[in-house]
Amino acid sequence: MEHLFFDGFGDLGRTLLSALILYVAVILFIRISGKRSTSQMNNFDWVVTVAMGSLMASGILLKDITILESASAIAVLLLMQWLLTFTMVRSAMVAKVVRAEPTLLYHDDRFLTNAMRRERVSEYEVLSAVRENGVVDLANVESVILEANAALSVLEKTDKKVQKPALQDVHSLDPGALS
Repeated sequence: MEHLFFDGFGDLGRTLLSALILYVAVILFIRISGKRSTSQMNNFDWVVTVAMGSLMASGILLKDITILESASAIAVLLLMQWLLTFTMVRSAMVAKVVRAEPTLLYHDDRFLTNAMRRERVSEYEVLSAVRENGVVDLANVESVILEANAALSVLEKTDKKVQKPALQDVHSLDPGALS
């Protein structure tokens, strides 16, 4: 209990120096790995981000984890993420296995309750997304989609004939929902 607030300048100095070095290393690694590392996240991006934070904290606070060990682990995580996304862009099969599909939650004036239940999204959350998009009447909403990054997209109805529908890759539990 005697070292609860201060354990000497040596440990404090190590912590401060470790934090500075790992902060710079993470910024460099993210710049090298590209924008995707900090963009809207899918499940795998989120896992890498959380793990990276944990590894950084370990390197800063734990005496038996060196800065080089922590930085190396972070670099390997970002490299694996880069390799996975590189492969996903070039292989539809890998992308299908790894990437979550968007899911249709509301379409043609009705909530798709089975899809909402499966995705654990409430009617309140769908209505909130509609309001956030400035729509005041559900009669003006064509569809609400739960995207792969967990964002809710709201598509308003249009009188125009759609040539390339934005819903073409959206998963729906109701095969007739788009007909």
